[in-house]
Amino acid sequence: MRTLITTAFVSLDGVVEAPGGEPGYRNTGWTFNGIEFLPEAYEIKAREQDEAAAMMMGRVSYEAFSPVWPTMTEEFAGYNAMPKYVVSTTLREDDLVSNWGETTILRSLDDVAALKEGDGGPIIVHGSAALNRSLSDAGLIDRYHLLVFPVLLGAGKRLFSAADKDKQGLGLVESQAYGNGIQKLVYEVTR
Repeated sequence: MRTLITTAFVSLDGVVEAPGGEPGYRNTGWTFNGIEFLPEAYEIKAREQDEAAAMMMGRVSYEAFSPVWPTMTEEFAGYNAMPKYVVSTTLREDDLVSNWGETTILRSLDDVAALKEGDGGPIIVHGSAALNRSLSDAGLIDRYHLLVFPVLLGAGKRLFSAADKDKQGLGLVESQAYGNGIQKLVYEVTR
């Protein structure tokens, strides 16, 4: 069985929207504005790229990443080479870019569950706030890699849904606080 890992930059109040910059969002770029850059706070990002065997995202994140990531050959060489899965009911095969390697469209959470049941290494989910909420609510996420930023944003897309559901336990497997206020939290989902 494959491990599904969510990785996210998240504000203390749970917002994941536009961490690096996105037009039309009031607090766009909040991960870089007013927070000292400490390379050690981001070491988990290189580990994720080395550990993952495939990448998953929703349609909106795919449409944001696919024009840019293939050109970032130094930063994202591992991600660019690995298979990608886009979970979408509306994306068409001819919407896929031709320069980003093998990409498969999954049409449902059942397709995601079937993929997890197959052979292969970990699958890492990037961006994709709506997809993450659906995956979490369906019990498909196995691990969370969170960089929690010392900001409160109020409005924005949330990492977790507001659905009334059974409590989900998490086991802390790694944590670290950095001088700029960022906290690294790695949780395994307990079942």
